Amino acid sequence: MYPEDLSYTSEHEWVRDPGEAPGSVRVGITDYAQEALGDIVYVSLPEVGATVTAGSPCGELESTKSVSDIYAPVSGEVVGVNEALDATPELVNSDAYAGGWLFEIVPAERDELGQLMDAAAYQAQLDT
Repeated sequence: MYPEDLSYTSEHEWVRDPGEAPGSVRVGITDYAQEALGDIVYVSLPEVGATVTAGSPCGELESTKSVSDIYAPVSGEVVGVNEALDATPELVNSDAYAGGWLFEIVPAERDELGQLMDAAAYQAQLDT
């Protein structure tokens, strides 16, 4: 059900390695998260050049139901954001694993990527 080529966090973010920028990973939220949030109406993303810390909030998703924090899946520098979400935040709902990506990070330590869950472990977390 969840793409096998991605890694996942317990906060329902996915990580694609590699991202578009050299040395980066791409971050988004899972289908489970976008369904739970409902219709996304506004996305607040970290600034390019910002340093983020794994597990810390670095942005927000506002939906018709609530406002939820976006957590950094790994520590590092933000090197890109999905500017298409300014005009079309609903891409997070309609295309969570491609056009609805959120931002890209160059990890400070690539070892942190090994601490993320694979698709089976993420699914198992949802089933508990």
